[in-house]
Amino acid sequence: MDKKMHDKGLEVRKAVLGEAYVNNALKNVDDFNRPFQEMLNEYCWGTVWGRDELPRKTRSMLNIAMIAILNRQHEFRAHLKGALTNGVTREEIREILMQVAIYGGMPAAVDSFRIAREVFAEIDGKA
Repeated sequence: MDKKMHDKGLEVRKAVLGEAYVNNALKNVDDFNRPFQEMLNEYCWGTVWGRDELPRKTRSMLNIAMIAILNRQHEFRAHLKGALTNGVTREEIREILMQVAIYGGMPAAVDSFRIAREVFAEIDGKA
């Protein structure tokens, strides 16, 4: 493991998803999933998210689309909050999900719009 890249990834992960979310994920680390968490921090968040060639906002927009199409609701919720942190607007999220509907399918978009509305309600204190 590249400790420097791992630490950079952990820093980026906390900045995007929030320290509480990441700390909660890390408190559940055990011998079974520790190598996966290390790989996630080093490669996903360090090697890729840590690159400067795309701004975090753009990376978040890409993630929203891809995760919505994959219909990974838990990850979608987390990355939706991260996207808002990274400056993606609700209007941009709507447009991304419209694109998902056409290119990824209506069922994926239906679930994603529902989750987005739930996240917005949570943020607005209406949940």
